[in-house]
Amino acid sequence: MSTFAIQTLNAISPIGLQRLDRDVFDIGTDIAEPRALLLRSADLHSVEIPETVYAVARAGAGTNNIPVDRLAARGIPVFNTPGANANAVKELVIAGMLLAARNLYHAADYTRDLVAGRSLSGKELDKQVEAGKKQFAGFELPGRTLGVIGLGAIGVLVANAAQSLGLKVLGYDPAITVERAWQLSPQVEQVTSVEELFSRSDMITPHVPLVEGTRGLVDAHRISLMPEGGVILNFARGGVVDEAAVLQALDSGHLHAYVNDFPTEAGAIHPKVIALPHLGASTGEAEDNCAVMAVDQLSDFLLHGNIRNSVNFPEVVMARTPGTTRLGIFNQNRPTMIGQITGVLGEAGLNVAEFTNRSRGDYAYTLVDVEGEVQDDLKQAILAIDGVVRARKL
Repeated sequence: MSTFAIQTLNAISPIGLQRLDRDVFDIGTDIAEPRALLLRSADLHSVEIPETVYAVARAGAGTNNIPVDRLAARGIPVFNTPGANANAVKELVIAGMLLAARNLYHAADYTRDLVAGRSLSGKELDKQVEAGKKQFAGFELPGRTLGVIGLGAIGVLVANAAQSLGLKVLGYDPAITVERAWQLSPQVEQVTSVEELFSRSDMITPHVPLVEGTRGLVDAHRISLMPEGGVILNFARGGVVDEAAVLQALDSGHLHAYVNDFPTEAGAIHPKVIALPHLGASTGEAEDNCAVMAVDQLSDFLLHGNIRNSVNFPEVVMARTPGTTRLGIFNQNRPTMIGQITGVLGEAGLNVAEFTNRSRGDYAYTLVDVEGEVQDDLKQAILAIDGVVRARKL
């Protein structure tokens, strides 16, 4: 009989699912008491999540469709897959830059309209093409400046690729990690403020999550700082850009184009907007990569209690000590919690072989390997500690 049942709420790449040992995991869309949920775009905000659920994993980077804080309060980590679809998004951003710079979308529409419903000779078509092409004259990328907001997995790839195409690239990310800093081309200039980046950039591309601090990041004031004829690209999240401000800047001629992956009723019909149907991670390779990463993180947590790439709990990874029993404990981030947990273990006569604890915001997570068997009454004693949210024996 399988140990863990995983409910899939969207179609997940079989390349990822096949990594789960079917002697250990049940996988399906119709599971009454799942231990974990695996999804892509399914909206969980209005869904009753069963008490049996230990974890939620999203095969993708964004988690706006998941009630992250509510699950943290229940001791349920939410995993995502940062970087797994980064190349797919990078390629779309580069394509968006070229679409805008050379007016390719509207030029293709013009050619299609020339031929549709008409019977033109080769010479007539050539004449019409030559007469109309001037209106689509664009500009080349070398010598222009691209501003990249957010130097995570996607932002770094975009910055490096743009730099190799001959653009001057500015980057802004006050929280850039050491790993991403090493990956970033030394030719990319890091600026110290968003305003400086806007004032010096011909093109702007944000790569940040949609949170309270980034909503409307690209607003009317910052757009006004850009040189005339600028381009806004948005392949992050719709709310990161104030679309009303962008449309106004397009109408006034201050902006040349807006290319985005989040169509709206107003934006999709604007003549200077290229709105794509959320294609960011829509490649077979990206879906496979996201599924593999999500599945691996989920199985490692279910089997060993390790947390990697959780958006609501700290990263905690510890090699298992042979011959021990492991406990995974979620608790509120308060003083004396570690002492209380180890005190309960000591009173039960259990020696601690390995112990690690990390905190993140309001919550913390502990992994502890103890010598000997953990009885149910010990688990209940740990759960009785004020501030402990959940405890698992692995």
